[in-house]
Amino acid sequence: MKRALPWIAGILALGAVLVVGLTQASGDKEQQRAAPPPAFSIDAARAQLAGAPAQLAALHKQSSRLLEGGVTAFEKRLAGLKGTPIVLNKWASWCGPCRAEFPVFQRVATKRGTEIAFVGVNSGDSTQPARDFLARYPIPFPSYLDPDEKIARAINAPANYPITVFLDARGEPAFIHQGPYDSTGALEADLDRYLGA
Repeated sequence: MKRALPWIAGILALGAVLVVGLTQASGDKEQQRAAPPPAFSIDAARAQLAGAPAQLAALHKQSSRLLEGGVTAFEKRLAGLKGTPIVLNKWASWCGPCRAEFPVFQRVATKRGTEIAFVGVNSGDSTQPARDFLARYPIPFPSYLDPDEKIARAINAPANYPITVFLDARGEPAFIHQGPYDSTGALEADLDRYLGA
């Protein structure tokens, strides 16, 4: 019996440590659930972007709009943005990773949209689902409708989703990121690395 006491005491101590650890972990998860990030406000984003250069302000005025005109209208917009680095994000309403990535673009485009042009490309999608998606996940820049992926091919975006294409201030391709950005830090690091912005 005397030999068993140290073992029993050890097991009880280990059990107490496990209970305390699990209780603290559970409390941390509850705190994380209790404090979600603040909801994105397109009006607050526009206010933060006030004073942007004219070509960027024109993008902000078209926040969350789906623009028609195909490749011709898209290329005309890019030509008007020469001299400014550009980030093109190819997305679709049916794309789960796109949905997960949109909060990153909401925050980064609001923070950096006075120095960098952000433009969406809604590819391989139907118009009404895309409108519904943008109503739920608004962004401070417009997207061009690209149901047949002609715009995506014009910018050499691979077939998967989402895709982010970086163009330097001359309009030349600087980098293509395949897949979603999972944090603002990751997107901002690529902005700094490939666009020097």
